[in-house]
Amino acid sequence: MAIYLDHAATTPLRRDVLDAMLPFLTDGFGNPSSAHSFGRKARAALDDAHERVARLVNAEAREIVFTSGGTEANNLALKGAAWAGKARGHRIVTTSVEHHAVGHTLRYLEKFGFEVVELPVDRYGRVDPDHVDAAISDKTILVSVMLANNEVGTIQPVAELGRRVRAHKGVLFHVDAVQAAPYVEIDVETLGADLLAIAAHKFEGPKGIGALYVRHGTHILSQQQGGTQERHRRAGTENVAGTVGFAAAYELSCTDRPETVRRLRRQRDRLKSAVLAVDGTELTGHPKDRLPGLLSIIARDTDGASVAMGLDLEGIACSVGSACTTGSTEVSHVLTAMGYPEEEARGALRLSLGRTTTDAEIDEASEVVPRVLASMRLGSVAVAADPLGQGVGV
Repeated sequence: MAIYLDHAATTPLRRDVLDAMLPFLTDGFGNPSSAHSFGRKARAALDDAHERVARLVNAEAREIVFTSGGTEANNLALKGAAWAGKARGHRIVTTSVEHHAVGHTLRYLEKFGFEVVELPVDRYGRVDPDHVDAAISDKTILVSVMLANNEVGTIQPVAELGRRVRAHKGVLFHVDAVQAAPYVEIDVETLGADLLAIAAHKFEGPKGIGALYVRHGTHILSQQQGGTQERHRRAGTENVAGTVGFAAAYELSCTDRPETVRRLRRQRDRLKSAVLAVDGTELTGHPKDRLPGLLSIIARDTDGASVAMGLDLEGIACSVGSACTTGSTEVSHVLTAMGYPEEEARGALRLSLGRTTTDAEIDEASEVVPRVLASMRLGSVAVAADPLGQGVGV
C-alpha cells in the first residue's frame, strides 16, 4: 500500500473542509466588495472566517489578514514591518534555522540597507533567549523566530522570547507558526507575538490560503498596491472559498489536536525505535521539545535523496527536509547551523506523520524504512571499501 509520510510538506484536503468550501466555488461566487446580494453573501462568509480564525489564536477579527499562503504571510510581516519601521532603525534579529520564506526575505531586505543579525542555535536547533536579548540594540526594529522548525521539528522557547522582546520598547516580534499550527496551541498573547503567520494546507485545508495576525496598533506597509481589501493591508479580490476552508480546517484541527498529538507521539516513537535500530542513524532536533509527528534523522554513509527515492519505490513517501528545497544540491542550512558536517547532513531524512496516518501504515513503515536504510548503508560502505569494484583481496 502507498504510505504518505510527508505531512510536514502538505496534507490532504479534509472532506468536511471541501464541503464547506464548495458553495463558494459555485453559487456563492460573488465579490465581497460588491454591494449586491451576491457580494453581501460573500462578504458575510469572509467576515465570519476572520472571526473564526481570530478566536482560535486569541485575537480580534480585525487583526487577521488573509494571504495566499505562509510565504506571503511571512513576506508581508517582514517587509511590511521593516519598511514601516525604517525611520526608527534598520536592525533585524533572527536565527540561522528559519524557513526560506523568512531567511530569503531577510536576505532581500539586506539589499536595501537593513542589517540582519542571524543568531546561532545549539545542537538541537534551539536559540538561546539570552543571545536574542543581547542582540537587540537601540536600532533594532524587528525580531523573527519560528515556533517550530519544519525540518527537524524542534520547538523554540517562543513565549520566553516574546517576553524578552517586549521588554524592548518599539521592537516587534514576528513568529512563523506555519509548521507548528496543527500541533501547538497558538495564543498570540501567551507568545507575545505582534505578527504571526499560519497556512491552511498544513492542517488539511486548501493550498493557496494563509493568514497573518497583525496586533492592533502595529503598523506595516502593504506589499501589494490596489484596492482596500483586508483593511488596506493586502490588496486583491479575496479568496472567499479559501478563507472558509481555512477557518473550517483550523477549527477541526484545534478540536482534534489533543487526541491527534497523543496518537502521533505514540506512532512516531514506535517508528523512531525501528529506524534508530539501524547502525549509523541519529535523531536530529530536540529529543522532547519537538513536533509530535515529525521524525528527522541522519543516516551516515547514505544520501538522503537516494534513500527517499528508494522508499518511494517501496511505496513510502517522505522527504530529505523542507519540501521547498527538494531537488537542491545544497545540504540543509538547518543541519549545518546545528553543527552537522556536510557529509553527515547529506544523509538527512524526514518522516512526518499526520492525523490520517494509521497504525497499520506505521507497522509497514517500521519494517520497510529500516530495511531500505540498512541496504543503502551497506551499499555505500561496500563502495567506499572497494571504489574500483575490483573485489576484496584483488
